[in-house]
Amino acid sequence: MSRMVTLLAGLLVLVPSAAAVSHTRPAPLAELTVTSEQVASGLRRPIAITGLPDGRMLIAEKAGTVRAYHPDTGLAPDPVLDLTAQVDTSDNERGLLGITPAPDFTRTGMLYVSYTSLPSGTLTLARLPLGAPERRQVLLTQEHAEYGNHNGGQVAFGRDGLLYWSTGDGGHANDPFKSGQDLGTLLGKIVRIDVNRACGPKPYCVPAGNPFVRKPGARPEIWLYGLRNPWRFSIDVDNSLWIGDVGQGLVEEIDHIRPWQGGSNLGWSCKEGTPVFDQEQCKAGVRYVDPVFEYEHYMTESCSVTGGVVYRGSRTPEARGTYIASDYCSTLAFAVRPKPGGGYESATIGTFPTQPTAFGTDVDGELYVLSDYPGWLSRVRIDAGA
Repeated sequence: MSRMVTLLAGLLVLVPSAAAVSHTRPAPLAELTVTSEQVASGLRRPIAITGLPDGRMLIAEKAGTVRAYHPDTGLAPDPVLDLTAQVDTSDNERGLLGITPAPDFTRTGMLYVSYTSLPSGTLTLARLPLGAPERRQVLLTQEHAEYGNHNGGQVAFGRDGLLYWSTGDGGHANDPFKSGQDLGTLLGKIVRIDVNRACGPKPYCVPAGNPFVRKPGARPEIWLYGLRNPWRFSIDVDNSLWIGDVGQGLVEEIDHIRPWQGGSNLGWSCKEGTPVFDQEQCKAGVRYVDPVFEYEHYMTESCSVTGGVVYRGSRTPEARGTYIASDYCSTLAFAVRPKPGGGYESATIGTFPTQPTAFGTDVDGELYVLSDYPGWLSRVRIDAGA
């Protein structure tokens, strides 16, 4: 698998009920361990997973199909949604990239998806009711024709009711279009839009609080910039974003962006993680937000960060508030957590099954992980103990 492997997925972190919340003291990260139990197989390049309020989990397959899994009945044999007629899979990293239910899914059955569309691989954000692909409505697109890699593709709703969508920098290597620092394009960004209303000819509105609404030449949809390929991010209960941004050849990084940090510049391609990557892209007086965790490739046999989620389940209350992520090649289980007095702590707490591509949570906040070419779904268990 090349270093530029960056499939996409969308996942929505479902918040457990208030009854599940306690004041249990967090366990030291060094006392946490993860184990995984395979619960389904036979998936075809699963790349995105999201939980539904009825207990099902939807799993997106790269070619454009969506499968349903329930812990009581297993993996349904037939897709619940088929978008293969719209999805461009001409490159290893193109395809159906992300999926998330609307906050009012129980009433509307509405899903939001991201994919590379035929015929030229345009990055596409759309919505449609589950099981009704003919009612698909395209919301937002970004041209991405020259290279097939670095498509981003995560899609998720925040606690503010707004929709967040990630895009890659345009592909190839070395940020060829210098899009990471260019506010005039949606490439290399995380955007934030209001899909509950339409403004003018657009089927969405730009929130008034977006940071570049009044900046000449900037796309007003942009929430964050300076990203290389954020193919996994998740939104925690405080509406902060945890982002796994794929590095080039030196480090992989995880960023934690609080709700008040809209407009943050995460550095690419001035920086790759904390090291300077391209001095010509670094501008005097610009503030770059450094990652809260980064790791080198060669020390860990890693290649591409698979961003995860903050654990909010009830089975292991000692692990609540801990962000869990991995790497596509090394499969190491990374745990990251803010310290009460500031800063972050991190630890490696085990490994996941081969080729982890996405983490998701069920209706109870418990973790699952997908494995790419094996086509597996595994339930993740976190244990706390010395």
